Amino acid sequence: MAGRIRDEDVVVVKERADIAEVIGDVVTLRPAGGGNLKGLCPFHDEKSPSFSVRPSVGSFHCLGCQVGGDVISFLMQIDHLSFSEAVERLAARTGVQLRYEDGGVTPGRQQGQHSRLVEAHKAAAEFYSEQLATPGASVGRDFLSERGFDQAAAEKFGVGFAPQGWDSLLSHLRGRRFTDEELLAGGLLSQGQRGVYDRFRGRLVWPIRSMSDEVIGFGARKLLEEDQGPKYLNTPETPIYKKSSVLYGVDLAKREIARRMQAVVVEGYTDVMACHLAGVETAIATCGTAFGDEHIKVLRRLLMDQNEFRGEVVFTFDGDSAGQAAALKAFQDDQKFVTQTFVAVEPSGMDPCELRQHHGDTAVRDLIARRVPLFEFALRSTIGRFDLETPEGRISALQAAAPVVAAIRDHSLRPEYARTLAGWLGMEVEPVTRAVAQAGSAPRRTSDAARARPAADPSHTVAPDPHDQSLRVERDSLKVVLQAPALAGTSFDELDAGVFTAGAYASVRDAVLAAGGAAAAGQGGAVWVEKVEVSAADDGVRRLVRELAVEPLASDDQALTRYATEVMARLEELAATRRIGEVKSRLQRLNPVEQVVDYNRLFGELVALEAHRRSLRERAIGTL
Repeated sequence: MAGRIRDEDVVVVKERADIAEVIGDVVTLRPAGGGNLKGLCPFHDEKSPSFSVRPSVGSFHCLGCQVGGDVISFLMQIDHLSFSEAVERLAARTGVQLRYEDGGVTPGRQQGQHSRLVEAHKAAAEFYSEQLATPGASVGRDFLSERGFDQAAAEKFGVGFAPQGWDSLLSHLRGRRFTDEELLAGGLLSQGQRGVYDRFRGRLVWPIRSMSDEVIGFGARKLLEEDQGPKYLNTPETPIYKKSSVLYGVDLAKREIARRMQAVVVEGYTDVMACHLAGVETAIATCGTAFGDEHIKVLRRLLMDQNEFRGEVVFTFDGDSAGQAAALKAFQDDQKFVTQTFVAVEPSGMDPCELRQHHGDTAVRDLIARRVPLFEFALRSTIGRFDLETPEGRISALQAAAPVVAAIRDHSLRPEYARTLAGWLGMEVEPVTRAVAQAGSAPRRTSDAARARPAADPSHTVAPDPHDQSLRVERDSLKVVLQAPALAGTSFDELDAGVFTAGAYASVRDAVLAAGGAAAAGQGGAVWVEKVEVSAADDGVRRLVRELAVEPLASDDQALTRYATEVMARLEELAATRRIGEVKSRLQRLNPVEQVVDYNRLFGELVALEAHRRSLRERAIGTL
């Protein structure tokens, strides 16, 4: 066994390792003021960021789950490493040569299992890459060439070739002093009756990397007719490879995903390659498994997925029945995102790789640009199963589609899609709206506490759940208007009423304007709150005004100003986002050739709105 890593070397590693860069490999971090950073916690599921990083002192802490520590403990917890393994990984990253108490530098046998398996996979990836240039790999090179991938593309993605021999990789890695036990544990070998042998043979091989750029597994595509295995063979579950949370291409896409606030989910390795080479550098794919909860958590951390509906997750599916079924499954998972989800479907049925091969890079970019909201695609797929030429078919389609509309997270969109659904079905709007409302109020399991509460008076406005994260910005803006109206001012007064999606919050907004507006309220105080109460429509709104007027805000003037600026910018951004959605929808219904004047006018408005939204986002981020 190795001795302890010398304490002075551990200190050097901690000094040289940039904690923001290390954590930034896993979590998208945004400025939080005072040189601090924040993001969504990678250790528990959360809607709003409570995970803070302080690079100046080299520490992190989550207010939500109370996990914290330094850069070493972060690696230990996120990748389940021992102390020595975490230090060794950071040493390799920062170029520090470690010494041990019993003398010498880091010997391979004395490293932890995680480090050894990562080194073995790195060596295997280099071996496979070199093999792609050999005469025996011509079938692999032909496969790539036929799909429009040249040598540079293969090198960019590290594509390699596993020779047909039973022990080609085994012999190579034994020569690098890796043991059979290590290679079996890492999934590079398989165990047979006659001993161990290479898991991948005669196949094109893609290295699968973690978000910290380490090779942790492989995906291998069958090339030879005599190969009796599956079309794609992946690394099995190992100490370093968990397929439920691995995303192919995330190492290349993570920065662009965070910058563009967009992730494009495709179905295969060649689709990821095609998208990136075509300019869609946010593309990722699962590795031999369905897109699931753990994948969602990874993307949410990269997108810093919050409740402002700012980002995009775009799923690509085939237009056939299997693709439609996959889209409907994704729609069920939509509730686990806060950001907006879309679907991009190529009518011809081509995947991104085929599309690039036959029609070029522009066609791939256009596919993503033509994305439609996932719930719209789910809605069309649902009613497409019925004969809309008959009354019975239309009624059945309505019964099936109403719950889809009721499940749309953005409440303000539900009435619009109810009207859209009525048009698709050829029915009056009223019965469709009623069916959606009934679907949305279907019986749910009620807690004992909820059953014990008295029923709300239907003549009074009912306040939303104060913990509803989808309405947090609306609630916070009203707290600012009631407690510090001078900080909201005309920005609040000039907002369109539609920005408040909760009826109770919209009523408070109306009461504020009826009381003279935030701009005329000065510094506020008891007199201002009383004026708003008097202007309220009913007792329910008055109760909500009193509640919002006493909820805690930052007591420090400077902090309160920053907070108010951020909240108002977020609120305006929400309004701009919804207006952008409306303009995009209208653009999609216009023919750019036949209706060129209207199309150009709306397109100009869209460009201006996008620029306005970016400025609002920058203003909000600048206050954090």
